Amino acid sequence: MNLARRVTLSFALSGMLAVEAVAGGFQLNEHGARAMAQAGAFVARASDGSAVFFNPAGLAFQDQISVYGGVTAVIPTVSFYGPLQNNTNAKTQAPNQFFSPINAYVTYPAFERLHVGIGVNNPYGLGSEWPDTWIGRYLTTYVSLHSFYFSPTVSYKITDDLAVGGGFNYVTGSVSLERAVAIPLQAADGDPKVTLDLTGHGYGWNAGALYKITRDISIGASYRSSVKMDASGTASFNPNYAPLDLPAGGVTTSIKLPATAFAGLAWTPAGEKYQIEADYQWIGWSSYNQLAFTFQADGSQVIQPKNYSDTYILRIGGEYALGDFRIRGGYLFDHSPVSTEYVDPILPDANRNGINLGLGYSFSKEFSVDVAYLLLLFNERKAVNTTPTVNFDGTYHTHVSLFGVNLGYSI
Repeated sequence: MNLARRVTLSFALSGMLAVEAVAGGFQLNEHGARAMAQAGAFVARASDGSAVFFNPAGLAFQDQISVYGGVTAVIPTVSFYGPLQNNTNAKTQAPNQFFSPINAYVTYPAFERLHVGIGVNNPYGLGSEWPDTWIGRYLTTYVSLHSFYFSPTVSYKITDDLAVGGGFNYVTGSVSLERAVAIPLQAADGDPKVTLDLTGHGYGWNAGALYKITRDISIGASYRSSVKMDASGTASFNPNYAPLDLPAGGVTTSIKLPATAFAGLAWTPAGEKYQIEADYQWIGWSSYNQLAFTFQADGSQVIQPKNYSDTYILRIGGEYALGDFRIRGGYLFDHSPVSTEYVDPILPDANRNGINLGLGYSFSKEFSVDVAYLLLLFNERKAVNTTPTVNFDGTYHTHVSLFGVNLGYSI
């Protein structure tokens, strides 16, 4: 195997890990501050524009034209102790980062029982960053991920207590990766940095139902299909040592974002000031069993098994009305799909506990504001016996603060 082929193979495997970050621990479910403040337990009520995401059937029970939009500030803190392969437990602190996924919805009661809406949000995003000179620089130094879901939606009220809804998702996204490339010392003066930039798109659908069993109790369920993302882009090297014949040029891949399902039960006593809901969210990660990259420079392809497991999130939350204010809170448990042997500094994922708080305030019948805070506490994650393509055992400590705000207007 010549040098160019060895570099191509190494780069391909690292590139796969970068796109893996889109589909693993970087899934976002915070798509409206009202729902976010209640730990995302919202599928059995879905009573604002974010129903486009949580349960499209909820639109049919909303009788006003509405605009609802906002942003979530995401601030992660990550540290790594190791690697054990070097007989060290030294601490590396990831640089401070800031992300700001958006959400926006417009809904309209087109007819007495038929409602329509459209939403834009970022269900996958964020990234990771590590110092340029750290010991894991051959795995990653920087990853940035962006995705946009555009979701036109229709909802129909079959009876006064039962509604169904569905929609279409057009998905577009991009990923940028940087890392150092290890080369023989005699081949050049220093390791080059490789940058991989890819963009892709795909299509999917979503559907849901909401049924008011009694005046006080409602149940809801929704399903968002998997999306196959076909992506292409370029690989560039700095410096690009010509004698090494580094595989700069076109790169292609595809990845299947998992299907997601919600089911929930809500208690909203008539005439009372409080609401409570409990939800279960399933994420179909078992469909993500491998990933392949093709480099156009030499036609090489690398296929790597992933063998992710289906996973789930448990949610409970509620709100209490106090005049024009709404006081909200909730708790969630998010189970990681990533097996221990695949944990790496691009995706230091772990089981998470989330504590949620928030407020809502109505300025008038037309204008409102919602704010939310979520503290995500990751369990300590030990990477042990990592695969040969990772070979980077150690311990990760992570927590994330999320601040959400949404403005609403209804007529």
